[in-house]
Amino acid sequence: MLHSFFKICAFAYFMILLIRPAYSQDLWNIRQLTFKPQNHELDHNQNFSPDDQWIVYDTRPDPAGIALNDRIEKVHVENGESQIIYQVASSNPYGPGVGAVSYHPYHNQVVFIHGLPLSDEDTPYAGHRRLGMIVDESAGNRSYWMDSRDVSAPFTPGALRGGTHRHQWSGDGDWLGFTYNDALMVALQEKTGKVHDLRTVGVSKKRAPVIEVDMDQPGENIQGSWFSVVLVKVVAAPKPGSGEISRAYSDWWVGNKGYQREDGSWQLSRAFLGDLLNGDGKKLTEVFIVDVPEDIHKAGNYGPLEGTLTTMPMPPKDARWRRLTFTENRKYPGVSPEPRHWVSSSMDGTYVSYLAKDDRGIVQVFLVPSLGGNSIQVSFHDSHVQSMVSWHPEIREFAYVCDNAIYLNRLDEQGSPGLPRRISPGFVSAPYALAYSRNGNRLAFNKKIEGFIQVFLAERP
Repeated sequence: MLHSFFKICAFAYFMILLIRPAYSQDLWNIRQLTFKPQNHELDHNQNFSPDDQWIVYDTRPDPAGIALNDRIEKVHVENGESQIIYQVASSNPYGPGVGAVSYHPYHNQVVFIHGLPLSDEDTPYAGHRRLGMIVDESAGNRSYWMDSRDVSAPFTPGALRGGTHRHQWSGDGDWLGFTYNDALMVALQEKTGKVHDLRTVGVSKKRAPVIEVDMDQPGENIQGSWFSVVLVKVVAAPKPGSGEISRAYSDWWVGNKGYQREDGSWQLSRAFLGDLLNGDGKKLTEVFIVDVPEDIHKAGNYGPLEGTLTTMPMPPKDARWRRLTFTENRKYPGVSPEPRHWVSSSMDGTYVSYLAKDDRGIVQVFLVPSLGGNSIQVSFHDSHVQSMVSWHPEIREFAYVCDNAIYLNRLDEQGSPGLPRRISPGFVSAPYALAYSRNGNRLAFNKKIEGFIQVFLAERP
């Protein structure tokens, strides 16, 4: 009798698991905010102004069309009024190009990619020919270069020699993170036929030693305002199983002020994706984290900050990176390359989020502790997650796209997820570029309507 009773209980529990809903529904209010017959491209980043009244975007004609874009605009969240923040004075099909814009956390300032002013058929907009431009709306839309560029020897510590892009403010607004490609290495690769053009990640600091660039190459050398360095050394041919990185990219600030060490102190840091070779020599993409030292003007042991004619700029002293994920032995190793995504981080810096395949081959959301440890799967859908993870600015809530709809979930104190909540209907095509407002009560996102990318808002009821 007792054996039969346990069998019945087990069967009942199994049936409960089968009929338990995969998610709950908590629909937010959805409205279209822009309507002009042009694109309004968000950067799934810091798109809301500090007062949450404006959303900033660029007007590139297609996702790869920054070279053809000449405007940065913003739209008011209540009345839909749009304004131009910055317009290129002289634009042509080869550049300069502007795009990927983000708001400062506290000031009415934006930063965005800006191609070199002198752009033509021979020297077009490119990954190694762009910098960060800052526009200060409180000072009459005054614009100035964020980073400096020096491509003529002798090079200048604090200046780089190529292209910074996808700039992201730190929580206090005193730092900017970016990805980087080096113009001298592009030229060396073209000359030698060997691989030298390697992507890596870096930062710029507002309060740092003043640098002066020799302006002997007008239009190529640029005098900026912030001190810039590369954070991670990359190599063309990493040794199998060594942990050496051939490409560092898709980076993000960890937390609002870094992660908290076990001794209670805080460490400013950025997480990123890194390509390496496993022990069998196969390419593998894993999640890494790099500690950002306060004194980025001090050179480290790898070489000069500014680089040489034949080597990349090198990381500053005490810039230390370490691998967070170790997925070689999973059924589907590595971080998922599709959809293209950036790592991101919870507001308290405890977790770094990324996308990877579960044992069924379905792309899901995973978290890894910033201090190191085992990854945690936090989504369990029957179809692929379609976007990177966006985090609420104040609580452990995160948003993502699956089944062409927007989902939210929250972590408890132990880091375990609850039941996901679907907050939007399932659209005909997937929404993308999710961006939380500063107070966390709105999510902006992009959707294509009648051939143009428009901005939509999801608002908590």
